Parts: sequence; structure tokens; C-alpha cells
Amino acid sequence: MKKILVKKMGKRHSNITANKRRAISYTKNLLPKNLSLLTSYSLLLTSYFSSPVQAEGKFYEITVNSNQDTIQADEALTLREAIAITNSTLSVEKLSQEEEKQVKAVREQSQIKFNLPAEHTVIELEEILPPLASKGLTIDGTSQPGYEPNQSATAEISIPIPVVEITAAKEKEVLRGLTIVADDITIKGLSIYGFTSLHGATASTPPADIFLVAKDQTLDWDIFKPPHNTVIENNWLGMPPNERMPEVTSAFGVSVFNATGTTIRRNRISHHDGSGIITSQQAADMEVSENIIVGNGIAGMPDGIRLEGHIHNADINSNLLCGNDGSGIFMFKPEGAVTIRENKIKHNGRRLRRAAVYLMGNDHQVTNNSIISQLGPGVVVAAYPQSNRNLIQNNYFSSLEGLSIDLATRNSTTRQDYQRGDGPNPQRDTSKRNLDTGNRGINTPQWLSKEFFLIDGKVNLDGTADPGSQIEVYQVMETENTRGPLNKNIATVTADDKGKFALTLTNQPPGTKISAIATHPDYGTSEPALNVVISSLDSSGNGTTDELPPEIPLCTTAPDVVVSVPPPEEPVKISIPTVIHFALDRSNISPESATVIKQIAAVMKEYPFLTVDIQGHTDTRASNEYNQALGMRRARAARNYLLRQGIAPERLTIRSFGEAQLKLPGRENLDHARNRRVEFTFYDIRGLDIIFTEQENDLQIED
Repeated sequence: MKKILVKKMGKRHSNITANKRRAISYTKNLLPKNLSLLTSYSLLLTSYFSSPVQAEGKFYEITVNSNQDTIQADEALTLREAIAITNSTLSVEKLSQEEEKQVKAVREQSQIKFNLPAEHTVIELEEILPPLASKGLTIDGTSQPGYEPNQSATAEISIPIPVVEITAAKEKEVLRGLTIVADDITIKGLSIYGFTSLHGATASTPPADIFLVAKDQTLDWDIFKPPHNTVIENNWLGMPPNERMPEVTSAFGVSVFNATGTTIRRNRISHHDGSGIITSQQAADMEVSENIIVGNGIAGMPDGIRLEGHIHNADINSNLLCGNDGSGIFMFKPEGAVTIRENKIKHNGRRLRRAAVYLMGNDHQVTNNSIISQLGPGVVVAAYPQSNRNLIQNNYFSSLEGLSIDLATRNSTTRQDYQRGDGPNPQRDTSKRNLDTGNRGINTPQWLSKEFFLIDGKVNLDGTADPGSQIEVYQVMETENTRGPLNKNIATVTADDKGKFALTLTNQPPGTKISAIATHPDYGTSEPALNVVISSLDSSGNGTTDELPPEIPLCTTAPDVVVSVPPPEEPVKISIPTVIHFALDRSNISPESATVIKQIAAVMKEYPFLTVDIQGHTDTRASNEYNQALGMRRARAARNYLLRQGIAPERLTIRSFGEAQLKLPGRENLDHARNRRVEFTFYDIRGLDIIFTEQENDLQIED
């Protein structure tokens, strides 16, 4: 098979003979151990060996003035024609006179601009576009008339609203929007969505809105040369300019399959079946900054950002990661260290209750992030593969289902333990314990008392930790947990060579709760200490202080709009249906069920503080595993219908109970029909007197 692969390579490159041995050696390293994936690699090689090389000195400024997807000499120039010209696979001499007017020769670095008619700014692709193979090419959606660089739909991060849209034609399956194989490519100011694959029997490289992959150069030494210095900025990926969820959702947003020095900044990335950003073979020196990454993972890999492969020196900073179905950031057996800093990570885990940030590997730094309202822990450090020296410092945590920092242990071996965390670890009682716990089992700080007293406005805190570790002391403003959450960093102190530490705090009112974490450069950061309380000697004034107010679940708001919804003065009575039903072994929404969901959507639009947990159920026919998956498909279908009605993803969580919670235990067809359902459980019903109704207008009873 290896010989066949090299033979295919030789068909495109006559100069392979001189370097055949090195090519074969390099190819051996690329071949997967599982030979069933060989077809995928062959397709990859064949596709990119056929990519053109930019002819020296031929660069153009091209204006696209047609939204058609054709290559033919006519009255206007298409995007497909423009890319072919920059790739030197379409000669300018073959254009019509009218098309030639849209092409101007330049000295260096081609540029594709847009001047589409105002009513025809959507480019619907019939098939995948050629890869972008001209070094230095810029595709500039900001050049389209009507583009307003200072007009943003979001207040949190200002990202202009695009005008030019690139999507798949109706009823056409198009794998990717733009494929980048050359250095110094820039993509900006576009709306790209609707690119996916049904994943047939033959494997292929992943579908995505934007895909970065290595391209062959000369077969001299490296068969593949990853594209370097790609810039992807000010795009909307996965969603059109009207902000609605498209009927066909893209598989991934940006897939960095194999590239270096990629910059992904100030993009809005939403509504993908899988992750908004995903890496694979290599993504070294990547910067992901100031992006809005919301509502991704609705049908596959559920995380906002998923990092695999070589990711050394990647920097994830200043992003909003919200409403994604799994983690905000999830790592899977990466190679290299990543910095995660100054991000806002909230309301994630809507489908799978994962950690906001899930770390595998060594030497990652998670600093100065805000991590709140997570259906799971804050940061989890894996135990397998061994993950050490991960520094998690000066972050703000709030409203978590789990610990602020959770070091997984190898004794907890279920998928849920590793994705969500396994709770507090015992203190290390042997030096060998650092082999089976994330961050080498660094000890949690231990307070010398459960209660410390104010004397003359000061309180002295004492404790023990691993010698030489740095202790961060946090104020805890929430009462539900016994360890954290680590709301506010108020002091830092270092443990001495015997592991003792002490500090004095002032201006702390009675009732203040305190926790702490320890960080050692050789181990990493610990789990949170047990909460302790600051009290006055006479017990006066003791109690909970600085309680955090409830938060309205919002990822983004319009500019200059402050959202504040006080509870009604008088209870408002409303009626909401709480159940829809399904046909046997089906998860599609019937017209009758759609009417019910529209009623739910109308109520949720009127009361933006409402959130809902969507729970899928089945009857008893089929295995437990099958019914669990079927229940999840039903819950996901109901959630996606609400998304298309304009309900924000951060307000919707889903889960499946399968056949575990039957409505009726009977075995008649009517009983089965009532068990095949999705139930809606509403939360945060402040000031509302809700009448929950269980309608049966959409029952589907089999013959």
C-alpha cells in the first residue's frame, strides 16, 4: 500500500526520482497504524498534490461582481473564477472583455474584492471551491459596498456585520467553504455557513467553513509544508448576517488540520454541529483572540474550542465562549503547552455537562479568566495521560456544578469522571500518589481552623500546604458548596520550607467565607481548600455577606442595550405546555409538536430570565443504550427547533433519560405513545405564577 501511495504521488511530480527514498521514509511516518484510514490519506495526498503553484510574478487585484458559481466567459466575474485566476489555473486571456475589466495586474500578493449587486450578495456554491494556493492572497469581504466597519450586532466584542455570504446551494452537499494551502492568506469580512458532509463510507478530511491543511511543494525534503501566517478576522462563521440559525448547519467553523502561525481573531463563530474551532495534526504558534464563540457542538464534538495535535505556543485570549454544548475549551492528548488567559467562559455544557476548561498535557497556563454558570466544574486537569505543571491562577469562578479546579484521579475511570471531574481528592499520604493524579497530586491547602475571628478589625489566617507553594486566598460569595467557588482573589502568600503559611486580612466583615489554592512550579495548581468563615468574637453580625445576584443567562447583547429584568411587582400568571410527543423510533418534530414548541418560544421571548431543561424519553422497546441515544436525539431536535425560533443556546440544556422515567408503565400502544416524549422543565421563574399543562394534541399512536 505504501508503494501504491508513492506511485500516485509520482503521477503528479516527475522530479520524485531524486528524492524517492526520502519521500517514502516520510510517508511511512504519515501512514496511520489503522490501515482502514489509508483511503483518507490517499485522498488527502491526491487532492493537494494537484493543487497549483502560483506562477512567479503573476498577481492580480480581482473584483467579484457575480454571485453565480460558474467558470465561463460571460458578463461578470465569479468567486470561483477569481480563485482560479490567482491559482494560475485560469488564464486572464480566456475571460470575456467584460470580465477582464475586473482584473488588474499588481506587483505582489493577489487580492480578491467584491462589488456584488445589493440584492445578490449570497454566493451559493454548487461544489467545493479550489484551494487558495497563491501566497499572500487576501479575500476581502469588507470591500463590498454596504459594509459598515463600525457597525456591530454585539456589545461584548465589536465585530462588523458582513454583507457577502458564502454558503452551499440548496440541496447540495459541499464539504468546505474555503480551503487554505498557501502562506500568508487573509480571509476577512465574510459570512460563511452551511458546509458539511454526510460522512459516507469513504473517509475524507473534515468539513468546515474554513479549512487549513498542508500542501506539497517540491518533494525536496518535506512532502507537506503547512500554510503559515494565515489570518482569519472579522468573519461570521456558521451564521448568516441575520443572526438566525441556518437550516443546514456547518460541521466545524475553523479546522486547523495542519498549519502554523494561524491567527483567528474577532470572528463570530456559532451554530456548528461540532466545535467552533478545532485543531488536528498541527496548530503551533496559533493565536485565537477576541472571538465570540457561541452555541457550537449541537450535534457532534460539543466544545467551543477543541485542541489536538501539535499546539505548542498557542495563545487563547480575550474570547467570549458561551452557550456551547460541551466545554468552552477542551484538550485531547495535545503536544505542547497552551496559554488560556483573559477569556469570558460561561453557560457552557448545555448538552454534555463538561468542565469549562478541560486540560490534558503539561505546562498549560490558565490565568485571569472569568468562568461562571457552568454545568460542570471550572477547570479539570486529566490524570491520564499524565498532566503536570498546569498553572491555574487568578481566575474568577462562579455558579459551577463542581469544583473550581478538579484534579482527576486514575481511580475514577468513567468517561464522565474524565470529562466532568471526580470531586475532591484526599490529601496525599504517599509520594506515589503523585503518579495517579493530575498536577502530581499537589496537596490542597489545609486551614488550621474552621473558623477565624476578627480582633480589632483584623483576622489572622494560618494553614499548611506543600513547602514552597504559592497560596492564593479567595473570598467565597456563594453558599451552596463547601469548597469555593473561588469568587475573588484577595491575597497571596508563600508557604515556607516546612509547608506553613500565615497572613493577616483587614476590612473583612463577619460572615465572610474564605478558600484557597496552592501552586507549585514543579507540580501545578491544587484543588480548592475547604471553606472557612471569619467571625466576630461576640457573634454579632455573623452571616453571609456579598451574595451574588442571580444572572440573566445571556451570551451577547446589542450595542448600547443594558439588559435588566426586575421581577414583576405582582405575580404574572402564564400557561406553558411542558411536553411534546414522538412517533415510534422517530426524533423529528411533527407539525402538531411544532405548534407546541412555538408557544414555549413565545413565552421565553417575553420573559428572558427563563431557562429550560429539555429531557428526552422513550418507551421500553429496544435496548437501554439505544433508548438513551434516541432520547438524546429527541431532546436535541426540540432544542434545535427552539434555537431556530430565536431562543439563545445558553438558555437551553438537554439530557436524555431513555426509558428510565416512564410516564406510564403499561404496554398498550397508548401507553407507549405517552412515554415517547420530551419534557420541558423551567427554571428561574421569578415573579411568575406558571400553570404547567401536559397537552396530548400531538400524540402519535402506531397502528
